[in-house]
Amino acid sequence: MHVFEEGQLYSPVTETEGQVTVHLAPDHPGFADEDYRRRRNEIAEYALRWEPGTPTPDVGYSEEEHQVWRTVCRELRPKHERLAIREYVEALDAVALPTDHVPNLDEVSERVEPLTGFRYAPAPGLVPLREFYGDLKLRRFHSTQYVRHAAQPLYTPEPDIIHEVIGHGHLLATPTFSELHRLTGEATHRLRDEENLRFLSRVFWFTVEFGVVVEEGELRAYGAGILSSYGEIDEFRQMELRPLDLVEMGTADYDITHYQPVLYRAESLDEVREVVGGFFSTCTDESIEELRLQRVTA
Repeated sequence: MHVFEEGQLYSPVTETEGQVTVHLAPDHPGFADEDYRRRRNEIAEYALRWEPGTPTPDVGYSEEEHQVWRTVCRELRPKHERLAIREYVEALDAVALPTDHVPNLDEVSERVEPLTGFRYAPAPGLVPLREFYGDLKLRRFHSTQYVRHAAQPLYTPEPDIIHEVIGHGHLLATPTFSELHRLTGEATHRLRDEENLRFLSRVFWFTVEFGVVVEEGELRAYGAGILSSYGEIDEFRQMELRPLDLVEMGTADYDITHYQPVLYRAESLDEVREVVGGFFSTCTDESIEELRLQRVTA
């Protein structure tokens, strides 16, 4: 089992003598595809060269990349109508992202910012936890721009633009989850201890990334990781469900390479706002250390 480490979420990006390289794992769908690897390097370099205050890079998506986007949009929409929370479905219509082409990040920002103030910034790959979460306070969301490999359009082992935009982008347009993202940023600025920041990141993972909630009498998904996954959105109701528990969520290990076998169920969105939002609003190094101590002494 792969215990969570922040670097596992992305293929490492290095730069040597001006050459930018994305290091794909041997089991990555694009590992043996030289054209895909070259394209990943190119898109990562665009992000590395980007300067804040300038337009986000126009990476010039190919027809193959647009086709992956179209496939995912077509397959996910009916699942969202059936299995996503109402706020998310309403955001699909309010944001009205194009379904025929991969949008540029500025195009996404232009649709989300008028609703909640959030804008996108390009990232070559992994953004350090403190920077990624800290910038949410400024309503800035760091996003990759590459598209998953065309051989597996409904699967990606790491967050691509489909996850970042279809998953998080619509949550960032909702009243509840734009606020939870922002509160995560505020909390990050209060925390000095890195282990406490990792506790915060795990709570974020089991809620904003993989949260489920009872709404209108049935279990629905609100986590970006579920909402952007063609396969996982069909399976989440069969997983082991536990009540929201900050101590458990903040100290649990998890495997990002498989569907999440344990999900934490809220009984209402009000409970999400009160428990998760309350934690993000008030947590300090001292309060998280007390929670972690509960886990050790349990």
